[in-house]
Amino acid sequence: MPDIQTQKKQKEYEKYVKQVTPTHSLPLNMVRAFLVGGLICVLGQWIMNLCLNYGLGRQMSGSWTSGILILLSVVLTGFNIYPKLAKFAGAGSLVPITGFANSVAASAIEFQKEGQVMGIGCKIFTIAGPVILFGIFSSWVLGVAYWLLKIL
Repeated sequence: MPDIQTQKKQKEYEKYVKQVTPTHSLPLNMVRAFLVGGLICVLGQWIMNLCLNYGLGRQMSGSWTSGILILLSVVLTGFNIYPKLAKFAGAGSLVPITGFANSVAASAIEFQKEGQVMGIGCKIFTIAGPVILFGIFSSWVLGVAYWLLKIL
């Protein structure tokens, strides 16, 4: 008897899981990611062209473009707009530099109630720390490899 009741509960549970699990449309998700990621890139290109039109060099315009996109991302994260955009667009909003800025700012905002040092100071690097570490380590490995190839 317990086996029949267990099977019945298992079927009820599976039915419940099917009801509450959101369904995703891959083509729709791809279109959303493409549109939002494309709009972020168009905004970046517009900022770049604006900087170039004001007489800044190409490299300085690129720096200003990156800085402005990061600033916009952090401000939108602070007003809880960027997380909604990320939920709508998926990878389209998370892959560009704005997504990285959002993840760093979100972790700082989330732990701000724990104080300046133990909250923001420690938790801001939960996302950025591994990325920075990997960047530094991989550049060191490539530098050593380059140095060895140059000796040979």
